[in-house]
Amino acid sequence: MTTPKLFTPVRAGAIDLKNRIAMAPLTRNRARPEDDAPIDIHVEYYRQRAGAGLIITEASQISPEGKGYAWTPGIYSPAQVEGWKKVTDAVHEDGGRIVLQMWHVGRISHTSLQPGGQPPVAPSAIAAEAKTFNGQEFLATSAPRALELSEIPRVVEDYRKAAKNAVDAGFDGVEIHGANGYLIDQFLRDGANKRTDEYGGSIENRTRFMREVVEAVVGVWGADRVGIRLSPFSHANGLTDSDPMPLFERAVDILNGFGLAYLHMVEGQTGGSRELDEGLSIDALRAHFDGVYMANNGYTREMAIEAVETGKADIVAFGRPFISNPDLVERLERNAPLAEPDRATFYGGGVQGYTDYPTLDAAAVA
Repeated sequence: MTTPKLFTPVRAGAIDLKNRIAMAPLTRNRARPEDDAPIDIHVEYYRQRAGAGLIITEASQISPEGKGYAWTPGIYSPAQVEGWKKVTDAVHEDGGRIVLQMWHVGRISHTSLQPGGQPPVAPSAIAAEAKTFNGQEFLATSAPRALELSEIPRVVEDYRKAAKNAVDAGFDGVEIHGANGYLIDQFLRDGANKRTDEYGGSIENRTRFMREVVEAVVGVWGADRVGIRLSPFSHANGLTDSDPMPLFERAVDILNGFGLAYLHMVEGQTGGSRELDEGLSIDALRAHFDGVYMANNGYTREMAIEAVETGKADIVAFGRPFISNPDLVERLERNAPLAEPDRATFYGGGVQGYTDYPTLDAAAVA
């Protein structure tokens, strides 16, 4: 019997993957509260999941300003780099590959999470219809202030520094978070970007910030170790655009010019429906991209096998199934049952619901 292509190796840029299953970035809110550094439980959590062809870490803020939720890890301080180095060493020792997802939340934050209690920053001073968690309660996100034109190079530089820190932490590459209503996505979409300077208005202007960030990160890593995640039709965190199809066709054109390791696309609503409104097409965007394509959003084993066999995707990213199935690749390959996750332990806490899910063989013995 022929092995489905999903379980065969693939090369994403300069990164050799042992299979075509990626662990999607999953925010778990377990970083050390005093400095947002990964700790020992992160080492074990990621090591357990090293069977994935590629692990994409939970989103990690590039600066204190980029933080939007309590207890999320960063990649801007020596302590954070040291914490992540232990993670990458463990994953590599178990034969895995791991990239860091670089994150700036933009307006999806609260003053209590910002340095000095300042307002979050965004392309424009437009509040999001979203909530965040500050470590004590869920709160409506704070009204942001618009970034001054003179500040934008500083934010781009924060991405570059974070990329360098990811090198020092031993990652195999990085993924730029351009999805789900966070800062890069806010610049792209006219629902959040009302600027009248060279970063707003036309599609060319609204894609400028994304392009500059990619340029900065590629300058550190080389394009063949950089991926990017987009969610072209998602309304996550209250973000909309009046005409997303031409916007994201142009965004993909720009990304094609870099020769990135991969494009990671959220197909439909983030964590929700895959149905699209008339005139919107993931397939058209996928056909537009001339590199390695990573599909994401609600894939089953059967869907993933079919997508890779037919060329609709080169890699398929799974999110929540990796929470409760550390050996997800083996389970999918054996067509074995998947364990259900405990939603009450998704965010915050310790080892419970984090590193205590058994593998298939361990569960059978028990």
